[in-house]
Amino acid sequence: MEALMENNLAARHPRSMKRRLAVLGGLVALVAALLLGVSFGIADLTWQELYTGLLGGAQSDNYRIVQLIRMPRVLCGALAGINLALAGCILQGILRNPLADPGIIGVTAGAGLFAMVIMIVLPEMTRLVPVAAFGGAMVAVMIVFALSWQRGIQPLRMILAGVAVAAFFGGAQTALMVFFSDRVQGAINWLAGGFQGASWNHVSMILPYTLAGIGAACFSSRWLNALQLGEETARSIGVRVERVRLLLLVLAALLAASAVSVAGMLGFVGLVVPHMVRLVTGSDFDYLLPCSAIWGAAFIALTDSVARLAFAPVEIPVGVFMSFFGAPFFLYLLKKGMSRT
Repeated sequence: MEALMENNLAARHPRSMKRRLAVLGGLVALVAALLLGVSFGIADLTWQELYTGLLGGAQSDNYRIVQLIRMPRVLCGALAGINLALAGCILQGILRNPLADPGIIGVTAGAGLFAMVIMIVLPEMTRLVPVAAFGGAMVAVMIVFALSWQRGIQPLRMILAGVAVAAFFGGAQTALMVFFSDRVQGAINWLAGGFQGASWNHVSMILPYTLAGIGAACFSSRWLNALQLGEETARSIGVRVERVRLLLLVLAALLAASAVSVAGMLGFVGLVVPHMVRLVTGSDFDYLLPCSAIWGAAFIALTDSVARLAFAPVEIPVGVFMSFFGAPFFLYLLKKGMSRT
């Protein structure tokens, strides 16, 4: 009976229809983005050629194009989009600030520095890039956590500390490229952010982190909803606020680091996607997290295809494309927030 009453209440929620449309529209957009990425390129494929590429013999050219080049790329982009969108959504919930993002609070910079150390100094150990990226992200999180602590985590102090930490790690990346200037060509492409050359190995690298992150993020939605009520209210209903924040920071760092390990320094996804989804679904993380994951996957798969096709045969790294899109969006949010203040 109680479950039936809850379902009836959910059905009467003023945003219930918008939430259903957000999920359905996201799934449609994701399928369309994946098909676009697989079908179009230097050699466009018809529906028949795409079908034979998916199910045909391993010796055909269509099979090689679809199975060995385009499918790994679009799947890698979709998985990275899920991870970055979830990481940004979690950080915005922890800090109760729509401007929070893995890049803005230093997580991406820490992950990028440690990943670069492996790629440049120890290139024979490339398989350890996700582990190194996670270690760097955690180092950045711990530094930011320590600097922002003042009788508890102060969200504003955390953002300011994150900006400083990101600048510090960014300087370390530059120094690394100066000292190893003969090895930086691959790292430069990686710093630009993108999925050129993505293979099934990259998909297998990020997939376990995505599956684990999705499960943990959906389980943590009740904690994030409690944090939106304020620290005192969250404590009154049994939430251990500081412990929950630390666990959620670790989860966000894991998701961001796994995306960095395959996509490079891809910014603004964790800022743009959750904010746009929140306009439709509201701030209930039971809906915001899964919708952000779906739209994050669709968004990166689509933008990567646009960046690849817009000036073909010249390919623009999707990280550069995202910077031109995300920076004005960030300034818009900042100005909007300052106007309200």
